[in-house]
Amino acid sequence: MAESKTKFQIEVKRAPEPGRSFRAALFDFDGTLSLIRSGWQDVMTPYFYEELAKVADPAKESKEEIMRVVRDFIDQITGKQTIYQCMRLADEIGARGGRPLEPLAYKKEYLRRLQIHTKDRIDRLTSGAAAPDEYVVPGARRFLQILRDAGVRLYLASGTDEVDVKREAELLQLTSYFDGGIYGAQDDYKRFSKAMVIEQIIETNRLDGAELVGFGDGYVEIENVRAIGGYAVGMATLEAKPGGIDEWKRARLLQAGADAIAPDYGDPEALFEFIHPCK
Repeated sequence: MAESKTKFQIEVKRAPEPGRSFRAALFDFDGTLSLIRSGWQDVMTPYFYEELAKVADPAKESKEEIMRVVRDFIDQITGKQTIYQCMRLADEIGARGGRPLEPLAYKKEYLRRLQIHTKDRIDRLTSGAAAPDEYVVPGARRFLQILRDAGVRLYLASGTDEVDVKREAELLQLTSYFDGGIYGAQDDYKRFSKAMVIEQIIETNRLDGAELVGFGDGYVEIENVRAIGGYAVGMATLEAKPGGIDEWKRARLLQAGADAIAPDYGDPEALFEFIHPCK
């Protein structure tokens, strides 16, 4: 159908068919539900740039070109486990004649820097100085409840380490909504992927792929949901100022094949009506 916008400001590329019913919903975490790690790209990007610039030949690549390379591969892998971005960094260093560290070493250093970035937010939530909803995407809590009340089974899958996802979901008081489970990156990265979680959802609930709806702000979950015939909603939340559209996210999500783009869950009832059109 032609691109259009509903009254609740969702950009529609392919509308759900009338009468389509979703029995399960898959959510990404960071940037889709949680704002705790908002700005993580501003931690990873300069760090990876530092490492790549050490081995790049300035006669062949300008600083701007190196930064573009880093930004592009970080973006393309967003949604997968963090280790994959670190593996790509190692590959890029090796391709330039450098001797990369083990990807896990890059991951540990990135997480150390990220912990500094998020420490104040975690401390405020832990102490009660901040209310959980200060770090939840607007309308998300109400939307999750509406889905649960409608009998939709909810799953959360994140490229962030599972122990951290579960801890942060608990701080935001979101854990109880996910009756299907909360899944995240493992030390053995081959044991987890969003595609594997989707396969489990389909098998456990005996679903047709068209009965799954997914919400996320990265390439991976959009592509994975679309691949099995599900409906993919791209969440282009402007994290620094929720309520607006992040045009960079929007462009990437559309490129990944998102069926619709939403800024947040600001009108949860209308969003629910949108993904459950009347017959």
